Amino acid sequence: MRRSRPGRGRRSARQAVRVLKMTGIGKSFLGVRVLRGVDLAAAAGEVHAVVGENGAGKSTLMKILAGVHTPDEGSIEIDGRRVTFGHPVEAQRSGVAIIYQEFTLLPERTVAENVFLGREPGRWGLVDRAAMESATAELLHSLGEESFGPRDLVRRLSVARQQVVEIAKAVSLNARIVVMDEPTAALADHEVELLHALVRRLTERGIAVLYISHRLREVFELADRITVLKDGALVTTAAASTLTQAELVRLMVGRELDSYFPPRAAQPPGEVLLSVRGGGNARLRGIDLELRAGEIVGLGGLQGSGRSELAKALFGAEPFTSGEMTPRRPRTSREGITAGIGLVTEDRKAEGLLLGQRVRDNALLVARATGRGQTEVDRLLERVRLKPPRSGQEVRSLSGGNQQKVVLAKWMAVAPRVLLFDEPTRGVDVGAKAAIHDLMRELADGGMAILMISSELPELIGMSDRIVVLREGRVTGELPAGPSEEDVMRLAAAS
Repeated sequence: MRRSRPGRGRRSARQAVRVLKMTGIGKSFLGVRVLRGVDLAAAAGEVHAVVGENGAGKSTLMKILAGVHTPDEGSIEIDGRRVTFGHPVEAQRSGVAIIYQEFTLLPERTVAENVFLGREPGRWGLVDRAAMESATAELLHSLGEESFGPRDLVRRLSVARQQVVEIAKAVSLNARIVVMDEPTAALADHEVELLHALVRRLTERGIAVLYISHRLREVFELADRITVLKDGALVTTAAASTLTQAELVRLMVGRELDSYFPPRAAQPPGEVLLSVRGGGNARLRGIDLELRAGEIVGLGGLQGSGRSELAKALFGAEPFTSGEMTPRRPRTSREGITAGIGLVTEDRKAEGLLLGQRVRDNALLVARATGRGQTEVDRLLERVRLKPPRSGQEVRSLSGGNQQKVVLAKWMAVAPRVLLFDEPTRGVDVGAKAAIHDLMRELADGGMAILMISSELPELIGMSDRIVVLREGRVTGELPAGPSEEDVMRLAAAS
């Protein structure tokens, strides 16, 4: 279904002016061609989404625009003037700002110091703090941000507010083009709406926004045009209103994904593999839950509802202090593993992997630590469809989707009876999402019990055989397979 986006009608003549034109961009690294003749253009006041699977060339193209890499061929024009960048500072001076998924802020400095880092206003040979803080306050006000001020330390701000600081920095540089790389990957649902409002404020100022995201719903909500890359080449550029989500997926992956989600279990669920009665701790109260063999149970709720805390309690990382649980309530993660429970954590980089070590070592982390499970790595990597399955490669060099597959291999090595997934497809492309979804259903069909937490309601609804919803650490209700988003949100916001 094609949808129009409210408030994004015909642009003024000023906004229709093209500010960026990239023509025939090519780039190779060590003889490997990663970009081939890519064209990209953006107009003032436009949100232009750049999409594609991991490895499609999105990041390389944006780093060329930002002056991090120099193209081997092709040209860049900004405001009709041909430019070449040998350094990111030169790109900034030409009006290009890039906001990376991992921020470049200094946490121990104030908001104002970060916004004007390296170009602090001076007076009589000293930094004019009053002028710097006043200018920062004006920037924050213009972006509609009143919840923090120029003197606040960055480390005390939420991820969403740190993102506002990055945007304020871009505006202070008089940026004509702002690149956002997966800007909502670490945001809660309510914070995503705030970011979208900020994006609209940028376009109202005539700024062109290049928006990179794997979340296709966001792409269709925000973008005026969409450019699709695949294997380093341009597939197409089209108005967002002329595409459906299914058509966009086909363009990205080169094949039809009839549904994002595999068919639900054909057989009724089997025996109860995990049950909790009256489970509680500092964050959870009166939890009643059953997980059965062959079933994927979705866990819904708003940010802060206790979803991740429940997964950690079941696993033993943040154990229950009251209630009954079968198998016996684990007091530590090791006891959870011994009881046949695994946990795919929300933050794979910080909690799930050793980024500087090889794929092989990461896949065997749990097996070696517990002295149990299989050690045939190649078979594990083949089963999780790692591409390419190089066990000697460092994990940090893999895409987000392949990193998540290594996490899955780590748990499959010890064959848990119950596997808890916390945001299993966050920050991965549509092709990797489909592979992870297929694998989850395959594991359930093989007799595993799965609990899946997801902030993406289509994923929660599409993957779950039933859904349990939390609010403020309590279960507010349970829904059968295939409920509406409104049904889930009603329970998530219930008083």
